[in-house]
Amino acid sequence: QVQLVESGGGLVQAGGSLRLSCAASGRAFSTLTMGWFRQAPGKEREFVAAISWNGGRTDYADSVKGRFTISRDNAKNAVYLQMNSLKPEDTAVYYCATAAGPMPCSGDGCYPYWGQGTQVTVSS
Repeated sequence: QVQLVESGGGLVQAGGSLRLSCAASGRAFSTLTMGWFRQAPGKEREFVAAISWNGGRTDYADSVKGRFTISRDNAKNAVYLQMNSLKPEDTAVYYCATAAGPMPCSGDGCYPYWGQGTQVTVSS
């Protein structure tokens, strides 16, 4: 069983930065892909970024490439999402998720474990 707790969300002006953190429990953390997704009001949940078990491979949604960076620290059972140059359209609840395998996947069906989410609001 894996439990995930996100933190670091908040209100920021457009152009600003935030760093989201996700603390994970469970011995299998270091062997599994981790992902970040987001869901804006009235919209479906969408893929943001994923990182392979050892950090050797990362994938990003086109909408965040060049602005967001995903990273992980397996010694701390943690994954991070550094978000720079934030835009109002980045406003959403951001979710951390653990995949069932070691390689990045952008489909939410790959992720059986989810956190509760953290709100990110970007004002214009």
